[in-house]
Amino acid sequence: MQINLITGISGSGKSVALRAFEDAGYDCVDNLPVSLLENLITTLVNEKSERVAVAIDARRGQSIAQLPSILENLKRDHQVRIVFLNADTNTLVQRFSETRRRHPLSTNAKQTQSATLIEAIDKERSLLEPLRAQAHSIDTSNLPAHALRSWIQDLLKDKPAGLTVIFESFGFKKGVPSEADLVFDVRCLPNPHYDKVLRPLTGNDILVKEFLEKIPEVISMETDITQFIDKWLPHYIADGRSYLTVAIGCTGGQHRSVYLVNRISEHFRAQKDLMDLQLNFLDRHRELDSIPAAKL
Repeated sequence: MQINLITGISGSGKSVALRAFEDAGYDCVDNLPVSLLENLITTLVNEKSERVAVAIDARRGQSIAQLPSILENLKRDHQVRIVFLNADTNTLVQRFSETRRRHPLSTNAKQTQSATLIEAIDKERSLLEPLRAQAHSIDTSNLPAHALRSWIQDLLKDKPAGLTVIFESFGFKKGVPSEADLVFDVRCLPNPHYDKVLRPLTGNDILVKEFLEKIPEVISMETDITQFIDKWLPHYIADGRSYLTVAIGCTGGQHRSVYLVNRISEHFRAQKDLMDLQLNFLDRHRELDSIPAAKL
């Protein structure tokens, strides 16, 4: 059975992610007590179910500490993937303020709501850290719901086994993705933004590609990043990781980083000698994916 555990910080989008799994045909269970997880899987196996998504979060308190060992037991007979949703504290505070919902771990009414909320978020991060360390993490701080659904849909196309390498472009002005394992800063390269013709375009457009591929520094940066990943990728595989996120950032996340993510991803997808290593690849463009479809 394919078991997907959806967890993470309250307010980071777990409900959106769970609905995406449900739309993809998964059996979905929300807010399941940790102690019932193994019984649920046994029941679904008996019912011939093949795919399940289960949402569990820190509202279960200290029992969350039992989850890593339970998941290890399940991995003996099933394919298990952990999807961890995260966001920075300021974003979470804003979301709770907008929805006027109370954080599940906010219990001290004597303090101000703001202080209580921040303390609850910090406590939740501490409780869930053992899960985050072994999960596929998604930072939703600058990610609208439609983009998160799209990223989950892409994830479901990925094979659960082996190492999945995610190439992600982003803009530094909106912060570095918290899930990034490797971060490359390409802001030193010539910026198409200052060309009035290229400014409204992206690194996916032919004119931007032609502009950047003529610049020796861009080619050199592409070569250096590719060679670095080539050298260290076998070590990440040997480390037993399930996911490796390579984030490439420019100022706005629209031109240079998008172009280089596409180029570097194409390089690795074309390497036939990597096919035997159970490698899977996903491409993400955080700032472009965050634009509503109607504005594209």
